[in-house]
Amino acid sequence: MNGLRLVLAAFAALTLIGCGQARQDTYEQQLMAFGTLVDISLYGVEPQQARQAVEAVDALFQQQHHDWHAWQRGELDSLNQAIAAGRSQQVDASIVHLIELGQRFERLSHGLFNPAIGHLLKLWGFQQDAPGHSPPDPAAVRRWVQAAPSTLQLHIDGGRVSSSNRAVKLDFGGFAKGYSVDTAVRLLEQRGIHNLIVNAGGDLCLRGRHGERPWRIGIRSADGAGVLASMDLEGAHCVFTSGDYERYFEYRGKRYTHILDPRSGYPAAGVHSVTVVTSDAALGDAALADAAATALFVAGVPDWQRIARAMSVDDILLVGTDGITYVTDALRPLVHFEQPPAHLESVRLDAQLAP
Repeated sequence: MNGLRLVLAAFAALTLIGCGQARQDTYEQQLMAFGTLVDISLYGVEPQQARQAVEAVDALFQQQHHDWHAWQRGELDSLNQAIAAGRSQQVDASIVHLIELGQRFERLSHGLFNPAIGHLLKLWGFQQDAPGHSPPDPAAVRRWVQAAPSTLQLHIDGGRVSSSNRAVKLDFGGFAKGYSVDTAVRLLEQRGIHNLIVNAGGDLCLRGRHGERPWRIGIRSADGAGVLASMDLEGAHCVFTSGDYERYFEYRGKRYTHILDPRSGYPAAGVHSVTVVTSDAALGDAALADAAATALFVAGVPDWQRIARAMSVDDILLVGTDGITYVTDALRPLVHFEQPPAHLESVRLDAQLAP
């Protein structure tokens, strides 16, 4: 669920899918997973070690994609069918963990991030490879809002999951990619690789440095034309974005984005994109950044700062449809704007009222 696409500054040097390349001590390879290209860059690694490590990451991605897919046969689809039928279902430990993460993020975001909105996504035509072409029947949207499905209505007993609300349909698309990138980074670190980037369709985690310099990434402009800003990062960072132009359809001159507001049942409005940067190396950090980017997008310009505080994220770049680019004081020193925004506003989150 990620717009404002982040790319490596050397984005012109991408390799062919499935074809690794060692160049100037950097090994680069592309994979296809979760419906997007995943670019892996490893620095200072022997080619054979790098190839074997990337093969392990690819196997991990393919298994996760199968198990967590929201509308193709797999573990998650079986669970959703059981919930709709009022039955409990035994699930894999990874599904249980994702449910628990989803519940945590839903609580922290005050319900603005809700992984139980699968039926609503299907109504809007976003649970298919190509987005829908027209808005759904308003009455169907109202019925979904009245049913009020939530991950907090899920009950976990060991590895068995059930729900008190049959309208719950899980879709982990809002944070599973973040969690998957996180696990891939840890797999690479376990294999002795500590200078790396895993970039899944513009959402990425990095570790270490690119030789004598930090890793440089670019943030594309909200309209997709060129680069808005760049950042030099080193150590342990994850960067995730939600935007209104990566997955959408247009109907009668209006754009409908895939980022839906669970309060209204309609696409969120008022924001072009939100980028969240986290620097903690804790497992789940990337998933938090992924979920927070979506929650802040839904919160919109009037309320994103409160939700950011509630979710404990500090490094944020938000581009509003009001023509203002907002950047938090914590992130501002790291951001170099390639195209100076028409109106830039710095935000001091710790000056805001507690949620």
